[in-house]
Amino acid sequence: MSTASAPPTPVLDSSGSLEVRLAATKAEIEASQRLRFDVFYREMSAKPSAEMLAAGRDFDDYDPICEHLLVIDRDDANRVVATYRLMREDVAARAKGFYAAGEYDIAALLEERKGQRILELGRSCVLKAFRTGPTMQLLWRGLLVYLIRNEIDLMFGCASLPGTDPQALALQLSYLHHFHLAPADVRVRALPHLYTPMDMMPKEAIDEGEALRSLPPLLKGYVRSGAKIGDGAVIDRQFDTTDVFIYFPVASVHPRWIAHLKKKTASAAG
Repeated sequence: MSTASAPPTPVLDSSGSLEVRLAATKAEIEASQRLRFDVFYREMSAKPSAEMLAAGRDFDDYDPICEHLLVIDRDDANRVVATYRLMREDVAARAKGFYAAGEYDIAALLEERKGQRILELGRSCVLKAFRTGPTMQLLWRGLLVYLIRNEIDLMFGCASLPGTDPQALALQLSYLHHFHLAPADVRVRALPHLYTPMDMMPKEAIDEGEALRSLPPLLKGYVRSGAKIGDGAVIDRQFDTTDVFIYFPVASVHPRWIAHLKKKTASAAG
C-alpha cells in the first residue's frame, strides 16, 4: 500500500455556512470573476470591455496564472460571496511580472527582498450582503493560513478608494500618508507619469478617528493590521478608483494570531 500523503486540501477555514478555500476548478475561477463583475462593474462604476460585458465576468491575462481565494456559502449552492486574487513571486517571474508594477516602481523592493517569498494581493471584493465582520474575518483568516502554509515573507498590492477625485479623498489620502507611510528604505513610489500627491492636508488638521472610519473595510483592515502605504496614489480610470500601494511584511501580523493559526494549520494537516 502506498504511504504517499494526499495532496493538501484547498479548504483553509470555515465559520457557520461559510467556507474559505482556494478555487480548484475553472468553474470556480469563473464564479469569482462573475462576482468581481457584479461588484466592480454593476455595483460600482468600472468600465468593462466588450468581451467582459458579453461574458458578465471580470478577467485579464493574470487570472489563469494566479490562485483565487474564495469565500463560499455552502447553504446557497456553494455561491462565491468573496474573493481575493493571489500571485506568488515564482509565478510572476515566469509570467509578465507583478500587476502592481504597472502603477508603482517596485524594482528596488523586489531586489531588496530577493530570495524571500512574496505574494501580491489583488482583485479583492465581497458581495454587498456579506460585507460584515464575520465574512471579512473569515477572508482574512483564510489568507493568513495561506501565508503560513506557503511560508510567505511579504505581501503587497494595490488597494482602492472609490472615486477618481483626489480632492474628495483628501482626508483619507492625507491620513494614510501622514500616519501609515512606509519607512524610507522600503518605500515604493508611484510611477512618475501616474503619481498623485497624498499629503493634501497638514497632519495636525487630520481627525484620525474620522479618517480611519471613512476608509473602505479592506483598506481599514490592512492599516489596523500593520500594513504600510507607498508614496503617491494612482488614479485608475477603468475601475473609477484611486489606488494606494500596500506594503505588509508577514512579521507585522500579531504573533499570537500567527501562533494560533499555525496550531490550527498543523491540526488540519494531521
